Amino acid sequence: GMEGPMSHRAPLGPPSAARFHRRRTSGTRDERYRSDVHTEAVQAVLARHVERKMAVPMPSKRRSLVVQTSMDAYTPPDTSSGSDGEGQGEGDEEVGGDGEEEDGGGGEGTPSSREGSITMEHWISQAIHGTSSTTTTTSSTASSSSSSTRSGGSGAAGGRLADVLAQHVHISSQHHLRHHHHHHHRHKTENHSAPPDVTGYTNNTTATDGIQVERAPGPGTATQKQTPKYGNAELMETGDGVPVSSRVSAKIQQLVNTLKRPKRPPLREFFVDDFEELLEVQQPDPNLPKAEGAQVVAMRGEQLGVVTNWPPSLEAALQRWGTISPKAPCLTTMDTNGKPLYILTYGKLWSRSVKVAYNLLHKLGTKQEPLVRPGDRVALVFPNNDPGAFMTAFYGCLLAEVVPVPIEVPLTRKDAGSQQIGFLLGSCGVTVALTSDACHKGLPKSPTGEIPQFKGWPKVLWFVTESKHLSKQPRDWFPNIRDASQDTAYIEYKTCKDGGVLGVTVTRIAMLTHCQALTQSCSYTEAETIVNVLDFKKDVGLWHAILTSVMNMMHVISIPYALMKVNPLSWIQKVCQYKAKVACVKSRDMHWALVAHRDQRDISLNSLRMLVVADGSNPWSISSCDAFLNVFQTKGLKPEVICPCASSTEALTVAIRRPLEEGSTHPSRGVLSMQGLSHGVIRVDSEEKLSVLTLQDVGSVMPGGVMCVVKLEGVPQLCKTDEIGELCVCTVATGTSYYGLAGMTKNTFEVFPVFNNGSPISEFPFIRTGLLGFIGPAGLIFVAGKMDGLMMVGGRRHNADDIVATALAVEPMKFVYRGRIAVFSITVLHDERIVVVAEQRPDSTEEDSFQWMSRVLQAIDSIHQVGVYCLALVPSNTLPKTPLGGIHLSETKQLFLEGALHPCNVLMCPHTCVTNLPKPRQKQPEIGPASVMVGNLVSGKRIAQASGRDLGQIEDNDQFLFLSEVLQWRAQSTPDHVLYTLLNSRGTVASSLTCVQLHKRAEKIAAMLAERGHLQDGDHVALVYPPGIDLIAAFYGCLYAGCVPITVRPPHPQNIATTLPTVKMIVEVSRSVCVMTTQIITKLLRSKEASAAVDVRMWPPVIDTDDLPKKKPPLLYKPSNPDTLAYLDFSVSTTGMLAGVKMSHTATSAFCRSIKLQCELYPSREVAIC
Repeated sequence: GMEGPMSHRAPLGPPSAARFHRRRTSGTRDERYRSDVHTEAVQAVLARHVERKMAVPMPSKRRSLVVQTSMDAYTPPDTSSGSDGEGQGEGDEEVGGDGEEEDGGGGEGTPSSREGSITMEHWISQAIHGTSSTTTTTSSTASSSSSSTRSGGSGAAGGRLADVLAQHVHISSQHHLRHHHHHHHRHKTENHSAPPDVTGYTNNTTATDGIQVERAPGPGTATQKQTPKYGNAELMETGDGVPVSSRVSAKIQQLVNTLKRPKRPPLREFFVDDFEELLEVQQPDPNLPKAEGAQVVAMRGEQLGVVTNWPPSLEAALQRWGTISPKAPCLTTMDTNGKPLYILTYGKLWSRSVKVAYNLLHKLGTKQEPLVRPGDRVALVFPNNDPGAFMTAFYGCLLAEVVPVPIEVPLTRKDAGSQQIGFLLGSCGVTVALTSDACHKGLPKSPTGEIPQFKGWPKVLWFVTESKHLSKQPRDWFPNIRDASQDTAYIEYKTCKDGGVLGVTVTRIAMLTHCQALTQSCSYTEAETIVNVLDFKKDVGLWHAILTSVMNMMHVISIPYALMKVNPLSWIQKVCQYKAKVACVKSRDMHWALVAHRDQRDISLNSLRMLVVADGSNPWSISSCDAFLNVFQTKGLKPEVICPCASSTEALTVAIRRPLEEGSTHPSRGVLSMQGLSHGVIRVDSEEKLSVLTLQDVGSVMPGGVMCVVKLEGVPQLCKTDEIGELCVCTVATGTSYYGLAGMTKNTFEVFPVFNNGSPISEFPFIRTGLLGFIGPAGLIFVAGKMDGLMMVGGRRHNADDIVATALAVEPMKFVYRGRIAVFSITVLHDERIVVVAEQRPDSTEEDSFQWMSRVLQAIDSIHQVGVYCLALVPSNTLPKTPLGGIHLSETKQLFLEGALHPCNVLMCPHTCVTNLPKPRQKQPEIGPASVMVGNLVSGKRIAQASGRDLGQIEDNDQFLFLSEVLQWRAQSTPDHVLYTLLNSRGTVASSLTCVQLHKRAEKIAAMLAERGHLQDGDHVALVYPPGIDLIAAFYGCLYAGCVPITVRPPHPQNIATTLPTVKMIVEVSRSVCVMTTQIITKLLRSKEASAAVDVRMWPPVIDTDDLPKKKPPLLYKPSNPDTLAYLDFSVSTTGMLAGVKMSHTATSAFCRSIKLQCELYPSREVAIC
């Protein structure tokens, strides 16, 4: 069928399996910046929440939890019901094809051949075990199989089976093509039994099913009948099907059955439910957006021009410039005051690198046993403020043909992620670490002055590469300078989603070709000046400021991040000072420059021809680019200068926008629906909407490369033009493997994309970039997110970075400490759930925290239409950090899972996002012939339902049906029994209430309601009290007066503007005719601050209960009907929805009695209510 050459390496399982080990890079937190456009959108959403008249949900009546017996669950499949298969096809199994189905299916996720024919016995066996056979048949298949069931008694003939199977295979393959990858995935219970014996047509139930349903042996003919064997085994049949009675044959038959039955399952199988079967399977919505475009075509970059004077290798380039132009500046490093710290010339870089190479090969170990040989890996441990030392060590390694592995400086022995870095060093066989003098002195030391072994690290020899510590090489010693080859040049580390660290190997030819492609794309020329703010040890900073710069003899001005923290404008000042042509920055650098900018007169950016935005593929970078252009256009910045690029550790530079020539087409942008993106499709929307994502292009494919977009799950099939997929590239200029990990390398670096028909699009392998996006008009590339940040929630995809941006936009500078926020997903009930963890500012109050959390939930709900499972706030500076100061995402997730995060505020909202709860369990139908036939229908492993104890009439007070009657009876029988004790903040008793005191106060309140409120039976009364004795007395007072109480949380005195409208909304929606409260709250409602939020005249009559009348009511109310309302229970959800639940007297009484019984409560018990 449709198996391309790569189909063997794309297992068709759950999305997580199909993604192999795609992981998340823990982005450093200082890369977070505010998106102004997004902030405005979020503020608008929140404003709309406040303004909007709440859609009043109909109060839902609480009903008894007894589940009615339902026969639906045990109706055999027939033509009228679409059966199991209707609309539950495996979305991500586009390619099962015939090939997979002919071999019997296995447990890998394609339907096995037997599932085409659903026989009566198979159906019954399903009913017994509660197992769903998760077929991917459509209703037409189900109808064909059930018709065969009807015509052939309980079984079908072998010949008929073949027809059904053929039809099933045909339909199933069409069905696969019809369903798209974004459908909700249905988990399977894997079938580990032997493949079905189609010829013998014997039973296929798995060993775990624990029951064998008899079938006639042999292939059979169309006339052969198969009658059920009944439980008594007395009824046997002769050859022609006439039943006879025979004890002997029954015994023989029983023995045969026993021998044929699979081995009994282990005991636990009878008691442990299969979660997948119990969960409610959400049916895919037929109205969901689907990709409809034509198949995308691979996009080819321009030809990589062959320039005659390009060097044959980077070492050759260094040698050329070091000998021809030794005085030419290579690198100028700034100190934290913005003054040049040192200038490294090409002559010095060449001589020092040669010295490092000589010492590496000849001065470590002994002559007979050198510690480092060509091809060995060594670690490069240099701080971010010393690019000169790093550059010298890096080129020294290249000249010695040793493989450098640049890593971050370990700050403490137990850094977050240190163990994973150590694992990488260990797997690379690193025994030597090169470092600078200053860095070596700053490393943690033991009391004896030795550098201790870092957690998880192999034992390494620390080697300082400063010239004064090195021996001079002999005059006749020269490094071996060769043309670029397939040997490994360097290994760049990558932190994955789960915190593991991988090493991506880059060959010498890939490194050189990448430098050539960048030189051509960016039009680099000799002696150009480039300002670099990026980390020079990896990624865009390494490629432009360390490698490509040397190939072209450029001058790099390096701005350390310590200087950027002190003076965010420093990079702009250096562009002016040095008349730099190119600058390499991130959006955060543009953002902070804007924040610090105070209309300096001496700034001019007209020398810049290219501003490389390293994280231009981040969807939120566009607002920084726009805002930066708006401010600095008056300072000579040309719009065409801003050049976003997209890159990944595996694929190096994926795409970059070229500096525009005069009159050429302008950059492009797309406004896309977030809803569409979450379903994997591209739908253009209007910018006025809030739930849109505006993307800028990242230019076109790199010279000499080919790019395509493949589906996210399953076989790497080309996407449609309006579908989001993973960008894959085919070029020499990429990484070649994950060091030492052949399996993962194959999954990422050796991908063969295929057409719809399964044929590969190229004989050359492509590399997965880890970037999600599409190829837009004019061949421009758009990136919508990263694979590592992808969270699959309820069949929809959300990007962690998008959620972070929304959360930060709620109150960007006020609440979250330095923008330190982490978003990840955890698995609960077989689906991913979103968790947001943020550091709160040290001065935040609890009220601030919950206010912020509620608004974040509302914003995420409105913009992304997804619920947040947990929102946790931790004190500032307590989340684990990466060496560069960002949040270590996987460590944070681990702490959360272990319960070791220690948040100071938590908001859990499982009800909004866990919607696939276990299916309600049904009572078994009455025992009929089918049950007798299969024996253990009732005693199967699934419980039909769980029932609580019976609420029998136990004590005398249970004779009363109403709470008001219970209180009156208690006031007579146990008048002095203390019902409530109120404690103050010091833990001493503030006040208490006996049965008779509560009764008398309730009487007085009832009298007041009748006298001052002129209330009648059934009127609604809002009780606005803080928790305490007043609230309880008012509640019973309402019951005595025949009114319906509604308890409302009072407004917060320090936060009236936001809490008072909620009180007003509940009073309005509940149709309360008056408000009962205390004198203090009455004054608060009439205060100036309250009037600004809610007009005093809008309130119904307000009655304070501090001064109660002396007289009793003439008559206490007794409800005529137990089904009338006792009280209304209103709650405001975290997303701002108001819901009221009606509670009848019957329900209230039953609820109290069940709690009493369950908690074993009796008069001497004391219960703390917090």
